[in-house]
Amino acid sequence: MSEYIDFDEMITLLKEEFKIGAFPGKDPEKDETPDRSPFEVLISTVLSQRTKDVNTHKASEALFSKYPSPKDIAEAPLDDIKELIKPSGFYNVKAERVKRIAERIHNEFNDQVPEDIGQLLDLKGVGRKTANCVLVYGFGEPAVPVDTHVHRISNRMGIVEAEKPEETEKVLEEKIPKKYWIEINRLMVEFGKNICKPREPLCERCPLTHICRYYEEVYKDGN
Repeated sequence: MSEYIDFDEMITLLKEEFKIGAFPGKDPEKDETPDRSPFEVLISTVLSQRTKDVNTHKASEALFSKYPSPKDIAEAPLDDIKELIKPSGFYNVKAERVKRIAERIHNEFNDQVPEDIGQLLDLKGVGRKTANCVLVYGFGEPAVPVDTHVHRISNRMGIVEAEKPEETEKVLEEKIPKKYWIEINRLMVEFGKNICKPREPLCERCPLTHICRYYEEVYKDGN
């Protein structure tokens, strides 16, 4: 199935279904345009780990309203950071991570988030998904952030056959035209939250059934 996927058509159909949304720290109640500094994207993505969008938004808003810059967070009391980001969950670990990242950006990069993926990955607590989110949503640079939604959907549809997100990222970069890299994460995340859900995908609502391996091999035969 994957060999026949027309990515021009796939992206067009997803864009018709979903407008904006899906960027780190977004207010889930609003269809807002992403307007985040690279630092805000970086910290919001760290806070988004293992929590819901609404919690990420609350934590991000609380933190940045009091400590808007790397210098501010680097110099902030750790207990204060913990209290502000409580809505994101796992706040003890995340607070230490956020403060450590802010300290390095302040001390080593003059309060400017590096635009190099190698330097981003060198920040403790920053993995490939987070680094690629910073490139896409912070700098507008083409990259393919692979989170649980992107990884699941890509395998379910038959675009890739990969066990690890890093493997999925590599295959997607090979298959998807680079002109779509900036859009693919937000579109697939929205698609994964609203239609191609983890346990019960809503195939009856899906605009991509004609190019989906799961629909052909599992859903259609069982309904």
